[in-house]
Amino acid sequence: MKARIDAGLCQGHGRCYDLAPGLFGADEEGYGQVLSDGAVPPGQQDDARRAALNCPERAIALIEGPDE
Repeated sequence: MKARIDAGLCQGHGRCYDLAPGLFGADEEGYGQVLSDGAVPPGQQDDARRAALNCPERAIALIEGPDE
């Protein structure tokens, strides 16, 4: 699984990095950003889903693939 944030949709509510601080952080203006390359470790997939479901703008995309 990989996580992505659509910067055009993000409004900087911070729910992503509150719910999954190991996956998401804030940029210099307080908008959400994916940490590292966006790969979600197996033990953090539930956190990633929770963050995506709680984003008011639905700015987080989770991409699941056969090798993710």
